[in-house]
Amino acid sequence: MISGQLTGSGLKFIIDYPRQDDNGLVEGRVLLFLSQNDEKEPRLQISDNSTTGFVFGVDAIGKQAPAGVTVDNEIFGYPVPSLDDIPAGEYWVQGLIHKYETFDLKTGHRVKLPMDRGEGQHWHSAPGNYYSTPKKVTLDPKKRKTVQITLDQVIPAIDEPEDTKYVKHIKIQSKLLTEFWGRPMYLGAHVLLPEGYDEHPDSRFPLMIFHGHFPKDFGGFRIEPPDPDLEPEYSERFHVEGYNRIVQEHDHQFYKDWTAEDFPRVVVIEIQHANPYYDDSYAVNSANLGPYGDAITYELIPYIEKQFRCIGAGWSRFMYGGSTGGWEALAAQVFYPDEYNGCYAACPDPIDFRAFCLVNIYEDNNAYYDGPSYRPVERPGHRNYIGAVSATLRQNNYRELALGSNSRSGEQWDIWQAVYSPLGTDGYPQPIWDKHTGEIDHKVAEYWRENYDLRYILERDWAVLGPKLEGKIHVYCGDMDNYYLNNAVYLMEEFLESTTEPYYKGEVDYGDRAEHCWNGDHTRPNATSRLRYNQMFIARAVERMEESAPAGADLTSWRY
Repeated sequence: MISGQLTGSGLKFIIDYPRQDDNGLVEGRVLLFLSQNDEKEPRLQISDNSTTGFVFGVDAIGKQAPAGVTVDNEIFGYPVPSLDDIPAGEYWVQGLIHKYETFDLKTGHRVKLPMDRGEGQHWHSAPGNYYSTPKKVTLDPKKRKTVQITLDQVIPAIDEPEDTKYVKHIKIQSKLLTEFWGRPMYLGAHVLLPEGYDEHPDSRFPLMIFHGHFPKDFGGFRIEPPDPDLEPEYSERFHVEGYNRIVQEHDHQFYKDWTAEDFPRVVVIEIQHANPYYDDSYAVNSANLGPYGDAITYELIPYIEKQFRCIGAGWSRFMYGGSTGGWEALAAQVFYPDEYNGCYAACPDPIDFRAFCLVNIYEDNNAYYDGPSYRPVERPGHRNYIGAVSATLRQNNYRELALGSNSRSGEQWDIWQAVYSPLGTDGYPQPIWDKHTGEIDHKVAEYWRENYDLRYILERDWAVLGPKLEGKIHVYCGDMDNYYLNNAVYLMEEFLESTTEPYYKGEVDYGDRAEHCWNGDHTRPNATSRLRYNQMFIARAVERMEESAPAGADLTSWRY
């Protein structure tokens, strides 16, 4: 039966949608959105900000009832838990179903999950999802009212990007991932070729891996000058007018730098590894996501190196990235120490789980509240550079809870859980904490520590890893990171600076009052330095390569 078929008093929404389509039975998460303005569609107004709209979610899995899915005061929502709690007034109302498919895992479990459909695992823009046209209604939770919603629109497919002189696009079927997921699974990449690639057929190139969230195309590379007719947009985050034009200027500058006579001739890739839980896999092997680390390192990268004349050796591969990409770069370096020659990890996701943002998952009993039960203090989830808090950790998690059960929201806390947790008996990730109460499961926390706590793993295995990682670890973070990620970096630095036999011989650096995505550039504001990852880290990688390459290594064919 469909969960959420409950009858309550007050407001009630009946959401109808096609029960069958060309792909068979339609199952998924039915979402109801309410917004108090029409600046955007309601489905595009759900956020961790105080201006967020309202969302209520129901699993529609199994036998489809003919009367539609009911959303009433029994259905959990965000930012308020029930329809009974919304203020009376005028609303724009919209519905959507995020479609799930059936996966028969190698583990023997059958699970229902959303397949990525080229959008990078975003429920509000996933092709094939049904949604309704927003309509304006007057709502009062104290009065009985039933609103009918029909999901009669469908999000269209996304066109694949086209190859250009400099940017190529590849996709391969992964044998490892296909075996795990029980269906064909693919990895992709956008490949940036160096200037003069075709004119130097005998050259072989180092490989730079730019880790990060799902890229629709190679980001930050623009051949054309900025659009003179571009209407300037204000960046609320950086308090900068016309930030969209600034982005185009920096993208075009990278093209000019890339094609300049003195720029290193290397190959750069951005990887597409969206999966049924998130827009990327965190580039590691996982009980719930499968062997993405092995698939990327041993299937995708060798394929790219063969196709695009790369050197194809560990000393000639480097990784960099920020946020999720920062964690991925460091994690891949730790788990595959011989396959890469250095990582440049900016503002990485928590790299020591004693500071999982503001939670110590090993010692704290509750993720949402600090202090004794008789005087609990709610933990912040997001701040700005002067410490002003805009969301709590509980609110972050409640938004995800409304969007999806069983780690299926496609959002941040759920993907950490999906990557790091053991597989549950039901085939879904074991929760690190109860999403409703915040109570931490310390058995799950111990699993996280042994398998994914990067500081702990480095300290535990330094005798083996240290000689392989000397000079390879570089970490950068703003000391006012919006998500408190600097706290874990402090703990990592403490360990790295204590290392001997060998000393780690890398770098940890902090940006004064810098927010998320600070990347080690003390000469520019965060708003612009974050647009220069390629220029910064390619230069540093080349220096490292020249210092560390083995005798007889090719350091010349690509230096034309």
